[in-house]
Amino acid sequence: MGDNQDASAQPGQVDFCTLGMFILDDIDFGGSKPGVKNVLGGAASFAVVGARLVAGSAHGRAVSWIVDVGSDFPPETLAAIQSWGTDCVIREDHSRLTTKAWNGYHPNEKRDFKYLTPKLRLEPHMLSDTQVWSRTFHMVCSPSRCISIVDDILNRRDKLRHAGQVYSTEHAPERPIFVWEPVPDLCTPEEQEKFFAANRVVDVVSPNHLELGMMFEQPGWSTESKESRRLVKRIIASGIGPTGDGCLVIRAGKEGSYAYSRAQEIWLPAYHQPDTSSASLVLDPTGAGNSFLGALAQGMVTVGREPFRVIESILSQSKAWKEGMVSWGERQDLPMALICATVAAGFVVEQIGVPQISEASDGKELWNQSEFTERVRLYTQRLFRTLEESPQRHLLTN
Repeated sequence: MGDNQDASAQPGQVDFCTLGMFILDDIDFGGSKPGVKNVLGGAASFAVVGARLVAGSAHGRAVSWIVDVGSDFPPETLAAIQSWGTDCVIREDHSRLTTKAWNGYHPNEKRDFKYLTPKLRLEPHMLSDTQVWSRTFHMVCSPSRCISIVDDILNRRDKLRHAGQVYSTEHAPERPIFVWEPVPDLCTPEEQEKFFAANRVVDVVSPNHLELGMMFEQPGWSTESKESRRLVKRIIASGIGPTGDGCLVIRAGKEGSYAYSRAQEIWLPAYHQPDTSSASLVLDPTGAGNSFLGALAQGMVTVGREPFRVIESILSQSKAWKEGMVSWGERQDLPMALICATVAAGFVVEQIGVPQISEASDGKELWNQSEFTERVRLYTQRLFRTLEESPQRHLLTN
């Protein structure tokens, strides 16, 4: 199980890199169903699955990450990881245990989390020179650490650039896209000012609705609440991103997601909608938020590829969508990336752990026996219908 050197992307070819940790999960559903142990998980695994779904097999090697393997690492887990065809760097250390955690769920979607073995946190200096040139980065951390990670990555890139080690990449001069997921246990009132400071160094900040509520001493964030809407305006006014044109994406579970920037907002419903005529396909929400953000990051560098072509072919026929996109200006990639992220999260909730990859008889890649781009098509067609019926529900201008 040495380093997976053969799978490495070439310098300058990395689209996505996560600083999330690989974790083996024990999941407790609070008595609603039996718990499970040693499930392939952690923010890294789920974010990578999200990014990999959007990248497709053709660009799978451009999804890069690090997996720390301890003495208790299950062989079947390694086989599952390798089946995804990503640029996965395996770091083996038999003197320690693999990072393991417990997840406990409550009926209101609240999650409890604790580590069962010592964690091995990923730091920017651990990234290879190839990884540090990634076009996008995903982080799950405190506000202070978020600022530190962004500074460290940008400083490393500057040093490599001055040393002439830019490699042959057209994207090297660009600032990478940083997508930040605030760590849940530090979504507290005491962290508010640090939260605002961290927002200014990232391109996308994405707490879920409960975490955002906790941070600002509200029972939960809701689009129906005047106080919640005032909070969004306060966050946007404080600035997201170096130039203030970044985006707040609030993940709201079964309600979908709400995205806000200086002049735009958009609501997208979850992929799986309640259907009283059949059993719910939503089995376990663990990792859905991580996958959503991995897919979002990858989606933001997916312009011109198949998922975006599918979305554009459908929504280009919607007058409401075309008018709504004008205010997004050069960031029209973000609403389409949000569609990809919504579809990716829909795969993750269908089973305990990660979705299963396989190959159809015609060679097409399947996840949970479905094609990602086909689900993008189905979801976008559904969105097209509701846009035509009620565009103001989805697209608003601040």
